[in-house]
Amino acid sequence: MIKGVIFDMDGLMFDTERLWDTLWEPCCRRLDLPLPTPEFLAGGRGLAGDNLKRHLSEFYPQVDPQAMLEMIWELAVEVFNRGVPCKPGLTELLDYLQEQHIPCIVASSSPMEIIRTNLRTTGVETYFRGVVCGADVQRSKPDPAIFLLAAQRLGLDARDCLVLEDSYNGVRAGHAAGAVTVMVPDMAPADEEMARLYTRCCHDLLEVRDLLKAGQL
Repeated sequence: MIKGVIFDMDGLMFDTERLWDTLWEPCCRRLDLPLPTPEFLAGGRGLAGDNLKRHLSEFYPQVDPQAMLEMIWELAVEVFNRGVPCKPGLTELLDYLQEQHIPCIVASSSPMEIIRTNLRTTGVETYFRGVVCGADVQRSKPDPAIFLLAAQRLGLDARDCLVLEDSYNGVRAGHAAGAVTVMVPDMAPADEEMARLYTRCCHDLLEVRDLLKAGQL
């Protein structure tokens, strides 16, 4: 039985992965760097922490990756303060979980300021018991640390939690944490590896709600 739900944010709750992609070009222009290639964008999605820094260093060895991250976060705050679009079924799922008294928490690799901004501007902040961000753990996804900490903050064992993810590294982390892991693909479709790791794959968050209602998760 599911006793708590751990939500990823970008690409799962909010349609922000595409927005992140649009920020790298102005970031590079401001830092006087070559414009990002499709390979750079595709390879960086879902990365955070040291994994993202290694990716940045591979494509832009001439600049401190921390400087790029600080610039991209500055741009993100500017854009996200205007509001971001919710993914289909988000509020319906949150309403159902609230009715069932199932606690929810966000576990996202994004900076805390950006997570809080998105929760506030979309009006869903009050649904969550807390937030775990990338800075709260030493190792980023696919390491399970962020989900283990999120479960701990709910006062639950990760095995009693449902992890909702859209990215490959997120699914890997949810599986490694021992959680019931559902993939709701966004920009990257589920592949054979994901099928071996997730519990279910859903088209959207409405399907997640319906499976919970039916007792199939």
